[in-house]
Amino acid sequence: MDCSLSPIRAMEQRGLKARTPRQFWFALMVVLDILWRGATAQIRYSISEEVQDGTVVGNIAKDLGLDKSALTDRGYRIVSGSTEPLFEVNQNDGILYVKKRIDREEVCDRTSPCLINLKTVLENPLEIHYVAVEILDINDHTPVFTEKEKRLEISESALPGARFQLQAARDPDVGQLSIQQYRLSHNEHFRLEVKDRGEDLKVPFLVLQKQLDREQPGKHKLRLTAVDGGKPAKSGAIEITVDVLDVNDNSPVFTKEVYSATLQESVPVDTVVIQLNATDLDQSANSEIIYSFGNEVDAKLKDIFKIDANTGEIKVIGKIDFEKSKSYEIDIQASDKGPVPLTTDKSVMITVIDVNDNAPEIEVTSFSSSIKEDSKIGTTVALISVRDLDSGINGKVICTIKEDVPFTLSPSLQENMYAVVTRSQLDREMVAHFEFTIVAKDTGDPSFSTEKTMSVVVSDVNDNNPEFLTSPYVFYITENNSPGASVFSVRASDRDESDNAVISYHILRDGREANKLTSFLNINSETGDVLALKSFDFETLKTFQFQVVATDSGTPSLSSNVTVHVFILDQNDNAPVILYPVSSNGSAEGVEEIPRNVNAGHLVTKVRAYDADIGYNGWLLFSLQEVTAHSLFGLDRYTGQIRTLRSFTETDETEHKLLILVKDNGNVSLSATATVVVKLVEPREAFAAADVKSASKDDEDNNVTFYLMITLGSVSTLFLISIIVLIAMQCSKSTDCTSKYLQETNYDGTLCHSIQYRSGDKRYMLVGPRMSIGSTIVPGSHANTLVLPDRRGTSTEFQVVATDSGTPSLSSNVTVHVFILDQNDNAPVILYPVSSNGSAEGVEEIPRNVNAGHLVTKVRAYDADIGYNGWLLFSLQEVTAHSLFGLDRYTGQIRTLRSFTETDEAEHKLLILVKDNGNVSLSATATVVVKLVEPREAFAAADVKSATKDDEDNNVTFYLMITLGSVSTLFLISIIVLIAMQCSKSTDYTSKYLQETNYDGTLCHSIQYRSGDKRYMLVGPRMSIGSTIVPGSHANTLVLPDRRGTSTEKKVLL
Repeated sequence: MDCSLSPIRAMEQRGLKARTPRQFWFALMVVLDILWRGATAQIRYSISEEVQDGTVVGNIAKDLGLDKSALTDRGYRIVSGSTEPLFEVNQNDGILYVKKRIDREEVCDRTSPCLINLKTVLENPLEIHYVAVEILDINDHTPVFTEKEKRLEISESALPGARFQLQAARDPDVGQLSIQQYRLSHNEHFRLEVKDRGEDLKVPFLVLQKQLDREQPGKHKLRLTAVDGGKPAKSGAIEITVDVLDVNDNSPVFTKEVYSATLQESVPVDTVVIQLNATDLDQSANSEIIYSFGNEVDAKLKDIFKIDANTGEIKVIGKIDFEKSKSYEIDIQASDKGPVPLTTDKSVMITVIDVNDNAPEIEVTSFSSSIKEDSKIGTTVALISVRDLDSGINGKVICTIKEDVPFTLSPSLQENMYAVVTRSQLDREMVAHFEFTIVAKDTGDPSFSTEKTMSVVVSDVNDNNPEFLTSPYVFYITENNSPGASVFSVRASDRDESDNAVISYHILRDGREANKLTSFLNINSETGDVLALKSFDFETLKTFQFQVVATDSGTPSLSSNVTVHVFILDQNDNAPVILYPVSSNGSAEGVEEIPRNVNAGHLVTKVRAYDADIGYNGWLLFSLQEVTAHSLFGLDRYTGQIRTLRSFTETDETEHKLLILVKDNGNVSLSATATVVVKLVEPREAFAAADVKSASKDDEDNNVTFYLMITLGSVSTLFLISIIVLIAMQCSKSTDCTSKYLQETNYDGTLCHSIQYRSGDKRYMLVGPRMSIGSTIVPGSHANTLVLPDRRGTSTEFQVVATDSGTPSLSSNVTVHVFILDQNDNAPVILYPVSSNGSAEGVEEIPRNVNAGHLVTKVRAYDADIGYNGWLLFSLQEVTAHSLFGLDRYTGQIRTLRSFTETDEAEHKLLILVKDNGNVSLSATATVVVKLVEPREAFAAADVKSATKDDEDNNVTFYLMITLGSVSTLFLISIIVLIAMQCSKSTDYTSKYLQETNYDGTLCHSIQYRSGDKRYMLVGPRMSIGSTIVPGSHANTLVLPDRRGTSTEKKVLL
């Protein structure tokens, strides 16, 4: 018995030895595949299939070293696809649980090992971890044969060694739990041989070891048992019936030992893969061969391939997909047509060649649709994975971003994983939303590509300060505004959004002296409307400035500030104030005594008034309201001079009462009244009264009187010589003062004593030749008129008409207002001193014995700009003796600082710089040479100059004519000629504002000067054309408000 079995065992051992190398390499490939798959995971667990729901797989947080407290805050989760997840993670402790029952055969089919790869994600910042769970197989399936019974027909002519393939059992389990062996019931004619085809597929073959004899017996009953490797092992069995056939004893034989072919995937249907050829040594029907698939060929293969039964051609009838199967092994049977067909089996190996027929796929693993604009470069926005089902070069994928955006793709450690990160700084104010396309392109030929569009919103951070619409702000408000009302508003904008762009306003209050006025202002924190808590007065406050701070609501908040310049505009809210006459009790009443024998045109007195307002609101007009005799007295409406209209008669009353109304030119004019009582006295009494009054006029009148007393004893020849010298000096004073603004050669530029008026669209400044303190200008001619720039033309308007092309055409028009803003484009112009060659140079002679504070001269300048750009300041740049002279920076007055000594030089040169207050200041310089002369020479020069001062000198001349009545006729003729020459220089300045030829402007002829912090206006009683005022006494001085702190002193024209 043992001897009979030894050949069979020897054959089995030889078969095992032949299969050993193949099994070794197959096992090696399986191990490498398992190691490669496991290497891609950060952590790996294993669990048996069919465990209960909730079974613990492992503690991911512990194994990965993650902080349990951060799991919930960072949203730790498993990223799953479209299918229901098999596992879940507890965010509190990081333990991985089984979510539902797992059937390894359902999940992985026959794949071994069965690995489920999980992607776990932590947010803020983004982290991704890979976990692999291996599903371990359990022996939960029994080997099963598809048929309960198998019938075989074997010819008796079959030789020992003939092999007959049997039906293989199926066991879904894998590995050791799959079918490990087949057992054949004991039979002396047959033995069992098992062929291992990999993937746990073992095919049993029935091998004839002893020739059959149909007669003994003609039928054999066999039992084939399949046993798996479980403990305990499970098994399944099939009953095999072998019918022994007679005659046809030659099986078909294939012409080749091995049949193999290569086939590209996606080939068209009916493509011939390979043709098999087999021969049979029998004759007739027993030699005719029919080809067919083996009994154990999978039905899926039959959907892909077919075999021609007659020719043996294998053709493609379905879709060949390399990604589903890289090769096919097909069992082919060649059977003859004998009564008992003989069959030969042959395996055909078909290898599929990959072609690039799959486009890459893009999967977004994690995505943040919003990113802060201050995110650092390299911040992750999204994680994406790409895959291509093709292999080799056809499956290699290159990812790029299509648009030029501040994002880039950063490769991950794991293949085909990319992170979308920022590559440059973001700015929401520039671009608030990005849409870009990720392109995945393989390297096959032809290549395929896939695009996926992503949208990222840039969220705002507070990185922009509020910006004011203009800086600085300049506002003009009228005085006497309503307290508590909004006077103006400021506006700021913020380029940020939401709370970062919500702006609140407040006024900067730092307690400095310059910002004390901010306590009278309030601002609406939401709208920026500024409210004045008190009423402003132009006469006490001309301008002020403060700062407004705009703060946004971001965290941290940002702010900006702006300077607000406020200019108070004048209103007519001040009534005229009578300066003369004023009685002892303060009322506007006065008594004037005049001789009864005066002629018509005699100056009785001059009513003087002052109005604190400016412009038209301060322009005063005089009118007679009541008078006892209208034929006797006339009142000049502009100067306030009261003159006689005719000579008095004996019947005229000795006392006349005149009521004078003084009113300004405001829209709603204000007025004041003064009462003048005129008494007629005899000439002797009048002269006595005039002597008493003239004694208080000024020091110059005393000097003239003293001089007259000396000249009374002189001979007419000496006086005639002095008159000739006077005429010669008068003619020699004609200087050539030329400039681009003053074209008359004898103008010396004293704007303090000028008169400005309008005529049509032009503004004029009336100046007089050799004009000095006390001089008089009689308007009426443009020969000595300076045309100033018209400030009313700073805005203009025009209309634009839009017309369509219809029939009839229609049109609309719109008015366009254009406002011209001033810029500092005009340098100061020196008006005085100006030399004959046009340069700003002058020579001043003063007595050596003058006291400290003596007015040497006044530098006068003009700037065509307005506001700060036209506000002039004076400074001493060079001076030979700093202790001798001082310069008022606002008025340009040069005064002595101390008395002169014998050691002081006789000539001093002063260089004066005049500059405006523009942002980029412009300037001009003037040179004044001061010469010290002896008192006698100075008095002589002063006498010559005083002869041309004003009409009051005419009164002195009249007194001389009475005193020197005995002088010769020649002297009288020379005096008349001198008077005629003087009168010929009085021109007639007329305009729509100046209607009389003898207008001298009430306040225009006052003198304003400073002493310390106060400003004074010198006025004198009975001041008329030609009168002279000598400053120095406060008896006839009006103290004015200090104008240096206001916008009206930006152009100092004193």
